[in-house]
Amino acid sequence: MGQNPDGTTMMGSFGNWNFANIYVDEKATPQQRQALEAIAKATLPLGAPPERTRILYVPITRKTNGSEHTITIGSVATFSGHLIPGGMGGSPRIVSAPGADPVHREYQQGRTTRQTYSDSGQKWDWSNTNYMYAKFETDSDEYEKFFTAMAQAMQKAKTEKKPN
Repeated sequence: MGQNPDGTTMMGSFGNWNFANIYVDEKATPQQRQALEAIAKATLPLGAPPERTRILYVPITRKTNGSEHTITIGSVATFSGHLIPGGMGGSPRIVSAPGADPVHREYQQGRTTRQTYSDSGQKWDWSNTNYMYAKFETDSDEYEKFFTAMAQAMQKAKTEKKPN
């Protein structure tokens, strides 16, 4: 979870976010924690500087009840969502969305039933908003290509003239 400063875009404020929190399941062994932290740091858009980035160990659960998928992150977040029906059966699939990372290159579209977050001085509620569901495989090479492209896009955004 993270937050960029008010009035800024994620891309324009990358590296200067207000905070970035990495939540790791408290049941993970020390070796698993180390691996999960390394994966998170290598794959998540951690836009906050190191002094505003925290790693927290909390209970994390995931449950599926019928079509409803629910994830809880300790006492700070609950995410619950379901896929929406498509016009030709099944649910809509989004492929090659702008800015999609290797995990989100293709996903099924849904809607949140509940999506709340309360930590780092924030109290957010995004219920009844966008929900994405995907199964994926990726590797370090794909993420290296993605981050290279993102760095180029961020540099281009910083050097382009801003409209007055």
